[in-house]
Amino acid sequence: MENFISDLSGKPFPKNQRVEAKDIREAVLNKIKSEHPHFNETGCLSVHELNEFRNKYVTSNFTEELGNLTKLEREVLDALHSNETISDDIDETIDEKLTLGQRIADRIAYFGGSWTFILSFFGFIFFWIILNIFLLRAASFDAYPFILLNLILSCLASLQAPVIMMSQNRQEEKDRIRSKHDYQVNLKAELEIRMLHEKVDHLILNQQQRLFEMQQMQLEMLEEITKHLPKK
Repeated sequence: MENFISDLSGKPFPKNQRVEAKDIREAVLNKIKSEHPHFNETGCLSVHELNEFRNKYVTSNFTEELGNLTKLEREVLDALHSNETISDDIDETIDEKLTLGQRIADRIAYFGGSWTFILSFFGFIFFWIILNIFLLRAASFDAYPFILLNLILSCLASLQAPVIMMSQNRQEEKDRIRSKHDYQVNLKAELEIRMLHEKVDHLILNQQQRLFEMQQMQLEMLEEITKHLPKK
């Protein structure tokens, strides 16, 4: 395959990657000229080099729109430049970092908010009352008004509340991480759409230029044919 020398970097590239400077959008071309003043409209470069400057052009516009970039936005730009994906299973990633205490708190909170716990709890209370009133009678260890049962219920409530709060706090943290991740994914998608628009515009301009050249050639051929036709 034949190669050509890029006027931008002086490196050889396959000829099918050649892009004329006149076919590049003016905004992107100005971005190239700002970093390479020797490059002009008569030069050429490769598709790979053009894509790099498209990335820079989109990034510079994005930076001007937002001003100072946050850490999340810089991570998105780095992933965009390195062509890496940032989508990930957040729930699985967070669950891998859980401590034993956090796992226990989640299990207790999950069980405490289920019908299994409610029915079991009512069954326990009912059994406690039947045991102390009817089965043991005089030898009951917690006669009416069930002071020991009230103490157990109070202790259970005092322990259950902070455990549930621990689980809720961790769920809020997970929601914050998920929202940050969604923002990064959406931001990267928006930037890639902008780059896609740049590429489509380039293809349209290039195709229009080729169609215009073909029309010019056809007109020239018609003129040549007209010259050779016998005059009436």
